[in-house]
Formats: sequence, structure tokens, C-alpha cells
Amino acid sequence: MESLSSRVLTSVVGFAIISVVVWIGWWAMLPALLFVSVMGLFEYIRMLDRNDIDVRRVSLGVFAVALILASLPMWPQTPWPGGSWREAVMTVAVAYLLVIEVIRPGERPLERIVYSVFGLLYIPWLLGYFLMLRYSPDAGDGLLYFALPLLATFAADIGAYFMGYLFGRRKLAPEVSPGKTVEGAIGGLIASFVIVLALTTVTGIWSPLEALLYSILVASASQLGDLSESLIKRSLNTKDSGNSLPGHGGFLDRIDSLLFAVPATYLFLHINIFTH
Repeated sequence: MESLSSRVLTSVVGFAIISVVVWIGWWAMLPALLFVSVMGLFEYIRMLDRNDIDVRRVSLGVFAVALILASLPMWPQTPWPGGSWREAVMTVAVAYLLVIEVIRPGERPLERIVYSVFGLLYIPWLLGYFLMLRYSPDAGDGLLYFALPLLATFAADIGAYFMGYLFGRRKLAPEVSPGKTVEGAIGGLIASFVIVLALTTVTGIWSPLEALLYSILVASASQLGDLSESLIKRSLNTKDSGNSLPGHGGFLDRIDSLLFAVPATYLFLHINIFTH
């Protein structure tokens, strides 16, 4: 119960802080996302350091900031059709990392490129979707749509904990995260669906079928985000991504589910075949 209380308290506090920042808008979200991106990359680099893996640290920081800035909603359309400034920044980043290794190759250059690019994709690229979702389709409706992954992830986390604790028998991914169970994942999906159905019914934005499809997507994305971070930590022989948040690990430990749930929501809004 102490673990549950700590988990709920951390989730509630984190939910409240994120909600206030998101409600204020991009000028509060931008510095917050830049801070989280830098802290997340710092934790990522520290995990790599413990395994004697090198990355281009300064380049990661510069391109991380550029990716977050490129995600701002007020930029004009790109001069080429169908593109985005985020893709342009990421393309330049990959090209630069390749060129710099050709000019000044160090030990294990391919490894340095791969881990550097992965760091950019996993942290600032995914965090950029937070800004994009907040203004999809506009500042008003975007606030509502952003509430969906926040509430759904929160519900899925608590639902998975209870169902896993009470009924958990079959391991979901024993090699990656031994504590997670199939029953817990189902409980998370059910809790997520109840919250999403309630919110979308009250606001009238989706039908029950759309709410169900979204719940399946966001609950799966939330679980995948959690498992992905567990996989990274296990691969790098690390228990927690960091100790930036005393008693609760690092920033990556706290936002791992949202890193996948928010982009999944953004994609759902843009490819939803049921949208009228």
C-alpha cells in the first residue's frame, strides 16, 4: 500500500503540473519541454556512460532544442509540400552526425551515430508531439484532446496496478519487465476506456466505438512506452534512468508512458477514419 500511495501521489502531482502547463499554452510548454528534453538526454547520456558508450553530446543538445522549437505551431508552412520543419531538422541532424564522423572519426563511429540519432528520436522528437497535439486542430479543441492521453494514461497506470496486484498471474514481458502482467494490461485498458468514454460522451466529440478504438491504442502505447524504457534500462544495466526526482527515479521514468501515448493520440486524430 505504501508503494501504491507513492505511485498515486506521484501521478497526481505530475498530472496537476502538466495540466497547468498545458492549459497556459505554448509559451509555458516550450521552456518546460526544453527543460525535460535536456534532463532526459542528460539521463540517457549518463546511462550510456556507465556502459562506455559515447555520443556527440553538444550536437545532441543543439539538435534537441532545434527539434522542440521546430514543433511550435506558429511556424509558417514549409516551402515544400507535405513536409515539416521537424523533418528538416532531423534530416540535418542525421547528415551532420554522419559528416562529423567522416571528418573526425573516433572509436566505434557507427555506434556513436546510432546512439546519438536514437537519443534524438526517443526524447526531443517524441516530446515535440506535445506541442503539436496541444494545438490540434486549434488552441481550444487541442486542450481537450491533450486531456485524453493524460487522463487515459493516468487511469491505465492505476488500473494496471490494481488488476496486476489482485489478479496478475501471466507475465506480459518477463524478460523486459518481470512485474508486468497480462491481467494488469487488461485492467489498464478497461480503466482507460471508462475514462475516455466518460470524457468523450460528455463533450460529444466521439462515438463509443471511437472511444474504444482510441482506448485500445492509447493503453497499448502507454504500456509500450513503459516497456520500451524498461528495455533501454535493462540493455544498459541500469535500474533507474536517473535520480533527478528523489524516490521516483529520473524524468524518463516518469514520462515514459506519455512519450508514446501523446504521439499516438496525435496520429489517431489525423488518421481516424471515423472522423466526420
